[in-house]
Amino acid sequence: MKRLCTALFILMFAAQFVLAQDAADIVRQSRNRISAATIQSRSRWVTAAKNGGVTERLIDQYAKDDAAGLSRIMIEFRQPVSVAGIRFLSIDTGRGASNQWIFLPSLGKSRRIASSEGSGSFQGTDFSYDDIASADRDADLDIHTLLREENYNGKACYVIESRPKDNSYQYSKMVQWIDKSNKVIHKIDLYDKRGSHVKTLEILELKEVQGKLSPMKTRMTTVGGGNTIITVEILRYDEPIPESVFSTSYLETGKAR
Repeated sequence: MKRLCTALFILMFAAQFVLAQDAADIVRQSRNRISAATIQSRSRWVTAAKNGGVTERLIDQYAKDDAAGLSRIMIEFRQPVSVAGIRFLSIDTGRGASNQWIFLPSLGKSRRIASSEGSGSFQGTDFSYDDIASADRDADLDIHTLLREENYNGKACYVIESRPKDNSYQYSKMVQWIDKSNKVIHKIDLYDKRGSHVKTLEILELKEVQGKLSPMKTRMTTVGGGNTIITVEILRYDEPIPESVFSTSYLETGKAR
């Protein structure tokens, strides 16, 4: 009987290990689904506040990995006039964190964003600074568990829980609905460090762009608050972006060398 119990325990442990490995692989496939040397986009961000107020921003975004494969993002605010000229730079450090800077024309200089500000609102939207920087978060930074399989908006999905391996990330866990057929993430529930559900990210619209199934409309909703909808108006893959765009010099001047 003792040997039988031991054998059953080993089988159960092995099954759980396989499920964990499978979950990690699914998440890795979903986050690496779009392969491109560069990404350029223009999008409209509409934020509806809890009190009924609505703000709209037109934003250009540039993304390009460095030689080591670490992500870099430059965001420029174009409209309205009140935010035009604001620029944000995020450079992945390779350790689950990013170095971030923001340039505010009203101050005439850039400033480093402290790690303690990472969970703060990104220019009044429902996205945080860390949300912007971790859009392609490395799957190896988290522990993944396959919770179940279910339909979401008519799509057969894996429901996977991801928990950070350390306490530096702003969320204690993420629950993702990943399409079984194409590995598209349709929804992510985000939980704060106390374990409370605080935000939900949803992909509302997908479109083939240059042969890549791409999210064209995304909504981030704050539980008990408002929401921000991002609608992509222009999207281009693999077009050259000067290296100087991802520098503090460009951040302050808006001019590529």
